[in-house]
Amino acid sequence: MLRIRRDDTVMVMAGKDKGKTGKVVRVFPKAGKAIVENVNVVKKAVKKSDTYPQGGYVELEKPLALANLMLVDKKANKATRFKVKVLKDGSRERIALSSQESI
Repeated sequence: MLRIRRDDTVMVMAGKDKGKTGKVVRVFPKAGKAIVENVNVVKKAVKKSDTYPQGGYVELEKPLALANLMLVDKKANKATRFKVKVLKDGSRERIALSSQESI
């Protein structure tokens, strides 16, 4: 079970965007990274092409290390740790330690 999944709301705990929150757009499990919406945005120069007829600068969201991200508890709206609870049917559920509610 992945610690952080797509569409989770996370908070950045370290780096230049520390304290920002956003929704996870994509997760790269083998690399241990994730792209978060409107976080770690960089400007990249691009040449003229069919895609970018003007050329110039494009803003891109770069991946962040999963170790620098923490899930946000929906009830308290704060970063929280969590535990995994195995249900009777064998499925697993993530539970926030701060509010004891399902994430």
